[in-house]
Amino acid sequence: MEANTGGGGGGSGVLVVSRRMIRPEFKELPPEHDTTVHLTPWDLRLLTVENIQKGILLPKPPTGGETLVEHLASSFARALGRFYPFAGRLVVEEVDGGASPASSVSVSLRCNDEGAEFVHAAAPDVAVADIAASLHIPRVVWSFFPLNGVVAAHAATESLPVLSTQVTELSDGVFIAMSVNHVVGDGTNFWEFMNTWSEISRSSGGELGISPSASTSTSRPLVVKRWFLDNCTVPIPLPFAKLEQIIPRSEHQAPVQECFFAFSAASIRKLKAKANDEIAGAAVAISSLQALLALVWRAVSRARGLAPRQETAYVVVVGCRGRVGGISSGYMGNAVVPGAVRLTAGEIMERGLGWTAWQLNKYVASFDEAAMRGALASWPRRPDFFSVLSLLGGAAIITGSSPRFDVFGNDFGWGRPATVRSGGANKFDGKVTVYEGPDGAGSMSLEVCLTPAALAKLVADEEFMGAVTTP
Repeated sequence: MEANTGGGGGGSGVLVVSRRMIRPEFKELPPEHDTTVHLTPWDLRLLTVENIQKGILLPKPPTGGETLVEHLASSFARALGRFYPFAGRLVVEEVDGGASPASSVSVSLRCNDEGAEFVHAAAPDVAVADIAASLHIPRVVWSFFPLNGVVAAHAATESLPVLSTQVTELSDGVFIAMSVNHVVGDGTNFWEFMNTWSEISRSSGGELGISPSASTSTSRPLVVKRWFLDNCTVPIPLPFAKLEQIIPRSEHQAPVQECFFAFSAASIRKLKAKANDEIAGAAVAISSLQALLALVWRAVSRARGLAPRQETAYVVVVGCRGRVGGISSGYMGNAVVPGAVRLTAGEIMERGLGWTAWQLNKYVASFDEAAMRGALASWPRRPDFFSVLSLLGGAAIITGSSPRFDVFGNDFGWGRPATVRSGGANKFDGKVTVYEGPDGAGSMSLEVCLTPAALAKLVADEEFMGAVTTP
């Protein structure tokens, strides 16, 4: 056995029992299966970003140990058969001739079925309540995730898998976590894979002593081939000799802590109504999510003690599936565009919840496909790569994930998840992750990562905590 420290300390008590590579199991081989997927600017600019790490906390299954692990490994292989690019590898190749610089490389995803990593771990001293009932997220949670401290480019330079999963048996439950290379897919792809895996598991769980459920799959066809502008050079040459040149060096960041907040459907409806009432004459409809994020922005600005004239930014992402021609709902790859709404702390405080939500609403409503296409066209000439450090400085917030993702439908055969948590990847002061709430029907949950001092003030903030549902 080996210890898993989760890359952030506090991982004592989590032991890795085994690790192996799982190859996809196909019902039938897709016609385009043996292929190289060329990557778009949306994919490539995430080469410097750590993996997507999300996981669900499940009740104790009827049977644990090797029987459980083999069942999950088998259903995992079948899910990989549908999402076979997740069993591939990122490759780097030199680009020769043409208009490309003499020292250029390209990065592609080779669908070679090399496999995804499957890790079995045990944390017998950790109970479900230690995680689900705690406002503050214990650092041991980071140890439930594989591929810690890995940025996307490492998968190419170090021949790492682009997907790894870890099944950690707790004293009275199971935590199933996945770590997905962000260049290969986004949150939509992540949760669709998890949904597929859980459905396969619960429809074939006889060996666990559970009654298999009938498959209710309505899976849409996957679109593996990436979407490019018509005049884009494919593969896109990156203007440096070695991919290692863009891998960020470890920089000191302020220590952070995390809390998990649940908001009932009733609380969300109340927030939304308040926001819309405050701007009743604006002829605009504030959404539930915009109202919640406005609440967060105001409370975090107070918790940070921002001066009235200090600028603060809220980074949000706009999804392009179904919004941009050529990108279908089944598109596999990154299909989101980030952008920042910038206001002063004084404006946020003085003008209220509704006005703040309205500014977020206006940004989403002003999405400009022509400008987006222009940015994509110019990126290969002047490639830039996402950096967490650019968001630091104590005044920015970035929200990832979506309350539309089906988190609590991931019943592997013995019960719905008790809760959801993310790993230690991409954690910094101002990171906020949004999920659907466990009760559905419009409820939501937030994972908030701040400096310890700011987080302590946030949990004492009357406006914010007044909307939080008490566990």
